[in-house]
Amino acid sequence: MKLNKEQLLDMFSKMVLIRQFETRVKKSFADGDIPGFIHLSAGQEAIAVGCITNLREDDYIVSHHRGHGHLIAKGGNINFMMAELYGKKTGYCKGKGGSMHLADMDINMLGAHGIVGSTVTISTGAGLSAKLRKSGQVTLCFLGDGASNTGRFHEGINLAAIWDLPIVIIIENNFYAEATSIFYSTRLKKLSDRAIAYGIPGETIDSNDVLEIYEKVGKAIDRARKGKGPSLIEIQTYRHFGHEEGDTETYKKKSEIEAWLKKEPIELLKRRLIKDGILTEKEAERINQKMKNEVEEAVKFAKESPYPEPEETLEDVYA
Repeated sequence: MKLNKEQLLDMFSKMVLIRQFETRVKKSFADGDIPGFIHLSAGQEAIAVGCITNLREDDYIVSHHRGHGHLIAKGGNINFMMAELYGKKTGYCKGKGGSMHLADMDINMLGAHGIVGSTVTISTGAGLSAKLRKSGQVTLCFLGDGASNTGRFHEGINLAAIWDLPIVIIIENNFYAEATSIFYSTRLKKLSDRAIAYGIPGETIDSNDVLEIYEKVGKAIDRARKGKGPSLIEIQTYRHFGHEEGDTETYKKKSEIEAWLKKEPIELLKRRLIKDGILTEKEAERINQKMKNEVEEAVKFAKESPYPEPEETLEDVYA
């Protein structure tokens, strides 16, 4: 589908908003305002926006522990997100879930999940539900490269394949499972080759270009919506920060970091839109400032929100 000017600027704005959100969260965590663990996705914005822009409003997404960008791209409320990270009562999980458990059922974001590889089995369930109800809904399943080595990945993708479920499985290959290089944990050159074992299409996108991701993932989504079953897509990217906040990243080479920063996804889209006469430097800076202001408003909302009361500890908690 050809994107118009409004859609392209919306994609650019969402990528900038994700980056501003992640950058501010990094600062808030360093200031001691955010408890627990934080896993940032700065550098991977093209995947969240490129994939999710293809979806209908009632389609599902299932995210992992690095999922802030997925929720923002799906239309999540950054005030509720920030409040959740701050552990406040106004957060998505009333301050009890934190970064790794953000969810918004009103927009069919079925949650971020800290159990590595669990997103595949959860997506299989969502896909089976959509197929039985004949709703035409598609589920986008996100996981990291390390998760593709788990048993949950293989069990879920096999069921999705034999049942022809409407799922597109996206491996965000940032080349490190925590500090372990993907080249140490697998002999495959392309993780999408794992699709062969299950008899479904597989493709690797070696790009931080949001428009290329949008086009190629869009074809897999169309295929799923037509009842032709799941696809496995590996998108190679890079996280700008460590596995979690506090990670010193001593396992990364400086030359490797510098090479990937040259493929910075937001700058890549900005240059393309300016070249095509859709955006100017001045307009790009206005959008950047606007998103920065929105994130600061979210921080203000979070700081001014109350903590849950001690007697509410076990409310909304299930086992």
